Amino acid sequence: MEGQETPQPDDGFPTDPQPPDTDGDALPDFGRIAEQFRELARAKDRLESLLDAVLAISREVELPAVLHRIVTTAMELVGARYGALGVLHESGGYLEQFITAGLSDQERAHLAGVDFPRGRGVLGHLIHHPQPLRADEIASHPSSVGFPPGHPHMRTLLGVAISVRGEIYGDLYLSERRDGRPFDAHDENIVIALASAAGIAIESARLLEQVRARAEQFQRLLLPRLSDLSPFEAAAVYRPATEPNSVGGDWYDAIMLPDDAVSIVIGDVVGHDLHAAAAMAQTRNMLRALLFDRRTPPSAVLAQLDRTLKAITDNPVTTTSLARIEPDGPAWRLHWSSAGHLPPLLVTPDRRARYLYADPGLPLGVDTSLPRPDHTHPLPPGTTVVFFTDGLVEHPAHPIDRSLADLAELAVAHAGLPLEAYVTALADNHPSDGHDDIALLALRTPAGDPAPKP
Repeated sequence: MEGQETPQPDDGFPTDPQPPDTDGDALPDFGRIAEQFRELARAKDRLESLLDAVLAISREVELPAVLHRIVTTAMELVGARYGALGVLHESGGYLEQFITAGLSDQERAHLAGVDFPRGRGVLGHLIHHPQPLRADEIASHPSSVGFPPGHPHMRTLLGVAISVRGEIYGDLYLSERRDGRPFDAHDENIVIALASAAGIAIESARLLEQVRARAEQFQRLLLPRLSDLSPFEAAAVYRPATEPNSVGGDWYDAIMLPDDAVSIVIGDVVGHDLHAAAAMAQTRNMLRALLFDRRTPPSAVLAQLDRTLKAITDNPVTTTSLARIEPDGPAWRLHWSSAGHLPPLLVTPDRRARYLYADPGLPLGVDTSLPRPDHTHPLPPGTTVVFFTDGLVEHPAHPIDRSLADLAELAVAHAGLPLEAYVTALADNHPSDGHDDIALLALRTPAGDPAPKP
């Protein structure tokens, strides 16, 4: 009709349905999405591997173990056959330490007599240019100077600097992916991330070393320097526990008494802290005073020490063994009393070893009313007596009897050594697991008869 408008469709709904756009851009690219999911899965796996690697490194507390774990962990992350970590000299100009992994026994044998790299060639390039380095052909790198004779063939290299507190500590080197391919950007990124965690682990290990060294220095300040005990030989050694932040209560002492007898003491205050160390020093000094004041049997000295400690201190329970070595006709006599301590070990000149098992008595700080036993045993000329704390023999994986037997075998095997070397050998090869500190003192009687008293 004239004047009547023609109806128009609503803007939101077309009057005629349109066919779908069949242009490929509008359809989902399922292949591309699947690849993105696969890449996300690979990234997740790499992240999980990196986290596991960081945890593995952080479990180590000894610096050499930390450095070796960094190398092996980096190799695992990128599938490298060879790995190394070069530690820079404090001048920053060359490598002073080189930790390797991945070399076979045969490859190591071929490198026998070859000094470790100091940082020339491509390794030196990373020292002076501490940016990540990837080389698909090491020999083609401008800084390459070749390998020494006997060195295994290496074509590819991935190098990353490791920083500690903002300073370059060393360089991590990886070579030869096991799949034969060169290192790629993913390898570089994950090793860079590992190097950051490695720097923190190295710093932690160095701090623990410093704490251990200071604790050991403090402990040694509390221990005596052995005086001249002629005609006897004496030597002692102290080793701290593997735990870096604790001092212990182990101690030893050996003094010449006014009556020409030699007094030997070994002891262990329960605990691993400053209180134990202070109690150890207090007990040792008090015992020294009693030894000079009283010419009585070791049992009487220990009984008086126990009563005194109970009256004026709050010291923890303490085990100790107190002995006198005195002339006995053509030889000597060991006269001792134990307060819950391990028996002394006797090694005769004919290289026979035996423990002087006897009533161990109660530790100090348990019951002052009970009597303390005395024991004696002859000491032929040239006999060695070894006193030690339980840190030398305790191991959670086997009984104490087995450790004592192992120590006796060790004592016989090294019996021909000079006494200083002897106690060092026992401490270096002890059958314990190192969880406790060690005090060890050995005394050797002269080869001849005792000098007659005036």
